Amino acid sequence: MREIDLNEQIELIVKFIKKQLTTAGFSKLIVGLSGGIDSAVVAALCVKAIGSENVYGVMLPYISSHDDSLEHAKLVAEKFNIKYRIVEITKMVDAYFDNFEPDANALRRGNRMARERMCVLYDLSAKYKALVAGTGNLSELMIGYCTQYGDSACAFETIGNLYKTEVFEIAHILEVPECIITKNPTADLWEGQTDEDEMGITYKELDEILYLMLDQKMNYEKLVSTFSTEKIDKVKRMIQLSEFKRNMPPSPE
Repeated sequence: MREIDLNEQIELIVKFIKKQLTTAGFSKLIVGLSGGIDSAVVAALCVKAIGSENVYGVMLPYISSHDDSLEHAKLVAEKFNIKYRIVEITKMVDAYFDNFEPDANALRRGNRMARERMCVLYDLSAKYKALVAGTGNLSELMIGYCTQYGDSACAFETIGNLYKTEVFEIAHILEVPECIITKNPTADLWEGQTDEDEMGITYKELDEILYLMLDQKMNYEKLVSTFSTEKIDKVKRMIQLSEFKRNMPPSPE
């Protein structure tokens, strides 16, 4: 993996946050607090950049969300002294599926939850005059492990320059609660879901492959000599098939 100075990265991100606010003419930020490590790190960085009094946290549980998710989100808000509110999204999501698409599978329901959460965040963004700080990391953005116009919607990607394994390392420096750092990462979109199970690869493997492929520009032959052909092809395919998520919608030329 790449060797970077994590403290320098924190300062770089803090400056980036301040610049984004100044450019947009805002002074406050709003963060969706999921109880996971990404949103916890983003919350800590936002507080470091502009002070806890200027950061709003929003927790958006669904009925099937794990109990720990809400408790850990509260723990983050309390740790970093962030004002927060809880908006239960179950009725909003279920109203659509119960009335129009009762046979929808877990993936469709999960995508709807992610988009409903972002609808709430953007409404409250208007209310509080606060920019929505994104919580996507480089690993997940590169393979499209996000919902388009859901968790990928934001004013800026706070930690979009950090691989997931680096997010874990920075979490220690920022003193994110240990229970959040050590638990299995999950989007918590359905019962028992974990990120690594759904992706079919561990974050450690994914980050090493992405680093060699994208940063080091290692050729295919060398990559498959280090990792299995199956895993290299899987990552390449995920990058290619998610390209549309990383670009603005195209228009005819």
